[in-house]
Amino acid sequence: MAKLKDNVALVTGAGSGIGREIAIEMAKAGGRLAICDIDMDGAAQTVKMIEEAGGEAAPFEMDVTNEDQVNGATDAAVERFGRLDTLVSNAGVQIVHPIEDFPYAEFRKIIDIHLGGAFLTTKAAVKHMYPQKSGSLIYMGSVHSHEASPLKAAYVSAKHAILGLARTMAKEGAKHGVRSNVICPGFVRTPLVDKQIPEQARDLGITEEEVVKNVMLGATVDGEFTTVQDVADMAVFLAGFDTNALTGQSFLVSHGWVMK
Repeated sequence: MAKLKDNVALVTGAGSGIGREIAIEMAKAGGRLAICDIDMDGAAQTVKMIEEAGGEAAPFEMDVTNEDQVNGATDAAVERFGRLDTLVSNAGVQIVHPIEDFPYAEFRKIIDIHLGGAFLTTKAAVKHMYPQKSGSLIYMGSVHSHEASPLKAAYVSAKHAILGLARTMAKEGAKHGVRSNVICPGFVRTPLVDKQIPEQARDLGITEEEVVKNVMLGATVDGEFTTVQDVADMAVFLAGFDTNALTGQSFLVSHGWVMK
């Protein structure tokens, strides 16, 4: 598995969950990983897991809403590894409320982390990708990049907007050899989703079992959660795809929840 041999990838939110799994799988495929997170203990654990498996990785503290920190960590990663080939903009949070009870500060927080973070990390990454005439921008969207759900005004808005950013970057990046795509997972059983289950049960007035069966997985073809492995495999594929034949696209990894 050397498809990503010496490919230097920067993954945000890589201290846990989907980001960690993406980083581990990229390392298995030969990549060299910049592990970025606000949780440095989590980042260090991801680095340890990669190194124990024979891979190469280094941790970098990054709050994706802080432009100076994004620029500093990205530049430090390039100094450490010598180049930057792949950005995986993955860091995210979830907050759910009906719109009439949605605090604006919490709406802004989700927009700033998901969309603002994608913008800032892209801006920092292409500074290094454009001169080398190659690169892959991979954004973590969601089925909610295409479909809406109750209680998620901020999250759905942010994930829809990421499609616009990625498509713009596909056009801007093309002349520099830089591709841009979005992975759109369905529900993945991460701590982020586990936190949502009781919150949605409370706000919708139903049981937690009904949230899982009917709200989260009701539209899938098989009633199954998407796995972190499913998402990581797609990220490795996109990082290693060599041409602009795949750019400006969104890839739904959702057990058929949404088909486009």
